[in-house]
Amino acid sequence: MTQRFDQGPWAAAGVQTVQPGVHRVPLPLPNDGLHAVNVYLLEDLAADGLVMIDGGWAVPEARKALEAALAVIGRDLGEISHILVTHIHRDHYTNAVELRRLLGCRVYLGAGERPGLEMLGLLRSDEPAGSLETLRRAGAAELADEVARMDHGGYDPSVWEAPDRWLGAGTLRFGDRGLRVVPTPGHTRGHVVYLDEQRGLLFSGDHVLPHITPSIGFELAEPGGRPLADYLDSLHLMTRYADARLLPAHGPVTDSAHTRVAELLAHHDDRLAKSLSALDQGTLDAHGVARRLGWTRREVPFEELSAFNRMLAVNETAAHLDVLVLRGRAEVAFANGVNQYTRTR
Repeated sequence: MTQRFDQGPWAAAGVQTVQPGVHRVPLPLPNDGLHAVNVYLLEDLAADGLVMIDGGWAVPEARKALEAALAVIGRDLGEISHILVTHIHRDHYTNAVELRRLLGCRVYLGAGERPGLEMLGLLRSDEPAGSLETLRRAGAAELADEVARMDHGGYDPSVWEAPDRWLGAGTLRFGDRGLRVVPTPGHTRGHVVYLDEQRGLLFSGDHVLPHITPSIGFELAEPGGRPLADYLDSLHLMTRYADARLLPAHGPVTDSAHTRVAELLAHHDDRLAKSLSALDQGTLDAHGVARRLGWTRREVPFEELSAFNRMLAVNETAAHLDVLVLRGRAEVAFANGVNQYTRTR
């Protein structure tokens, strides 16, 4: 579960030059425990302007912070020509759409996000309908109703415009230079990372974060698939490439993506083991298992979490239980609208 209190000095306004021509800029987020999302400005990749990785949340404070950061490096907003987005969550995508309207720049997004983006354009609110359905199947109908009653910040369907280009696996070229596009489903179905193999840099979005674990199974649109299984496969995929500096969407730049991938895999192994142990008490739904686990690095009891974070906890537990089923360590039966899990003997 994403721990929504990783603030730290990395989120302070300003510019960090990671190396010549590559700059990290934290943009503020409204009403979010993370406080900021990193976008990256690449000066020497495209001949026709700046390449920006991730867009931020479309709020005036983010535009102001971006303009101030550009001034520090002697550039201006009009020089942004390409925005490469890692996934469709609004703290990454919506400002890219706004900047395209303002500047005419091109926006890129992973092809796996297309069904979700099309669904978002049809919704009448931004309540996480997919996650609420997962909650109900997890035996947490009352929590689903509580989350549904929450104020989700208003919904403007116009921000969910299609990108200029859908990206699959391969190399996105800018003249003689390029970035490898690597699909990494899990956090969302169409999440991608951008790997600069020449400079040894991984722009990881929310796939690999240095201090926190990304939420799994949080969907605004229809639920489906096995998000944690996909996420674990996507983590293993990172080790097939040469190690690189980690340039995440939330948190500071760190020296080794592989080191953090190993930590995340170990974390999920631990959560799988604890989820399996909870089934020693008998058949349980995901809500019942989640209530028996500690949450965040501080092992906070489930009932002490906010409603939103209880939703994330239950959905992540359901994802872990589904992996245990895939691995033959548990069985699942669907009864009265709820998935019930039993440890295999």
